[in-house]
Amino acid sequence: MTRSVVVRSHRVMAGKCREALVLTEDERRTLEGRASRRRTAQGFAKRARIVLMCADGMTNKAVAAELRITRETVGRWRGRFVRERFTGLSDEPRPGVPRSIPDAKVEEIVVRTLEEVPEGATHWSKRELAKTVGMSPTSGRSASSLGWWRSSRSPPTRS
Repeated sequence: MTRSVVVRSHRVMAGKCREALVLTEDERRTLEGRASRRRTAQGFAKRARIVLMCADGMTNKAVAAELRITRETVGRWRGRFVRERFTGLSDEPRPGVPRSIPDAKVEEIVVRTLEEVPEGATHWSKRELAKTVGMSPTSGRSASSLGWWRSSRSPPTRS
């Protein structure tokens, strides 16, 4: 059985409005799972905790003090969740230069890393992989441009 979502405003100090947050049982269960799972991104887990505490009736100030963040941060995530539900909790694209390596090339590199072993070695090095796929080891990002590759590959086997 799910409860309906109700959005109300409560008057708070200095005439500011705080949006009431009511969760369905499914939403609460999902947020509790995301807040406590070790594999959840920590930013998302913190946002889930913010929403859960607000839904329990805590003020923005109390949630901010408990989580050691600002009231503005609590207000931002409370408001986004009220307006957009779960989609409001995801990260928005960050400003800056877009990635210069296309998604297809990233996929090719990851697949090659996971499915092939270079001749005479147990795992790929950054330079060897870059040479094989036709890239510079420093293309696209800083000096460790294939750092994203390093984090996505499985560790080499040890004999």
